[in-house]
Amino acid sequence: MCARQSLVLIGWREWAALPDLGAARIGAKIDTGAKGSALHATKIKEFETGGVRHVEFWLQTLQGDEQREIFCHAPIAGKRLIKSSNGLEEERIVIETDLRLGEHRWKIDLTLANRETMEFALLIGRDALGGKFRIDPAASYQLERDQ
Repeated sequence: MCARQSLVLIGWREWAALPDLGAARIGAKIDTGAKGSALHATKIKEFETGGVRHVEFWLQTLQGDEQREIFCHAPIAGKRLIKSSNGLEEERIVIETDLRLGEHRWKIDLTLANRETMEFALLIGRDALGGKFRIDPAASYQLERDQ
């Protein structure tokens, strides 16, 4: 069996979790066209504690559902200049956090962005996927079927 066949199959959209942020179930779009990953965040505020920069923000785990909004905070890993699909550049805060897809859990970088016009609160790009999965663009929620 070749290594490619041993990769876990996922669809273009999956349920994910961000355990460090308290998000047990969040809709995610798998986007191999995007290099980085982004998380929908509102009311973003930067602050410093003990010489370490942090960010606090609100996250809707189900896009458009204010009943599923949670308060999050994390250390700031840095800032990145991101060029969006419409060609505009924006400086975004980067956090490092755990991502869980099915039984797999690993650290990823996430930029915080207002994604309220997007269908999914979480966009998972190529850098985060890093050879861990095969993606079937015609399939959805493959990991949920495996559980």
